[in-house]
Amino acid sequence: MDKILIMSQDESDKIKEIIEKDIWGSINDFLNLGLHIGEGDKSIHVTVGLFLTLTIAFLITSFILKWMRRIFTRKMNEEDKLKFISLFKFIKYMVYVVVVLITVNMAGIDITILITASAALFIGLGLALQELFQDVIGGIFIIVDKSLSVGDIIEVDGRVGKVFEIKLRTVRALTRDDKVVMIPNHKFISDIIHNYTQNHKTTRESIKVGVAYGSDVQLVTRILDEIAQIQKGILQNPKPFVLFEDFGDSALLFSLNFYITDSFIAPKIKSEVRYKIDAKFREHKIAIPFPQRDVHLFQHIKNQ
Repeated sequence: MDKILIMSQDESDKIKEIIEKDIWGSINDFLNLGLHIGEGDKSIHVTVGLFLTLTIAFLITSFILKWMRRIFTRKMNEEDKLKFISLFKFIKYMVYVVVVLITVNMAGIDITILITASAALFIGLGLALQELFQDVIGGIFIIVDKSLSVGDIIEVDGRVGKVFEIKLRTVRALTRDDKVVMIPNHKFISDIIHNYTQNHKTTRESIKVGVAYGSDVQLVTRILDEIAQIQKGILQNPKPFVLFEDFGDSALLFSLNFYITDSFIAPKIKSEVRYKIDAKFREHKIAIPFPQRDVHLFQHIKNQ
């Protein structure tokens, strides 16, 4: 019986030795394959084990981040969800960087060596990417404070466009001539941007016209008002109105004011209204004067 016990103990020791030296040793040798730079405390080891550890850390982090994103966005509408996803991408990249640093440090690599060795590189990148960081910060502000939404009509540097995409670095808008303009987000922080439709989609537009002195101002007012009532695209509530603005140098100045729901097509509506104004004025013999100047010549006779 004792012999059997002794043989069992020997066999278990052999199995344990095989596991520790052969199997686990082979695994350790495989995991330690890679680059080994330096010696002692300042050594850096880039091994298969480190790569596998980083991969597992990335997979776990990615799973947790996706789970958190679903929790935060499950009650959001589609527009807010898209904005949050853009912001979440930036947060995700920052989390990945932190995970890499923590994992590398736990693997025995002193990250202060890496940071010190690449300090000059980081400073150079920081200066080169300064505007990029400003764009990212601007994108975060746009997403958080909701100062801009998809579908808004904006004016930047004298160009009008309709926003169709908001990203973390740029805002993309479609201009009135069907061209895409990409606006860096830092402009929404540093520059004055006109948002025609932030509060509501209705905007007030106006058309100015001058008529000759002596014209029937009541008739002019009635014609402008009638044109606004029949023009497609002009709202009747709020009601259009005409203003007799001033006595100009060469004309009596009027403005036709009206409201529309899509300021993006305002130039087209204004063009159609101007065509109708010109036709009606011709029909009623109302002249639209051009600027005139009277020049008086005085002859001075010199006494002989």
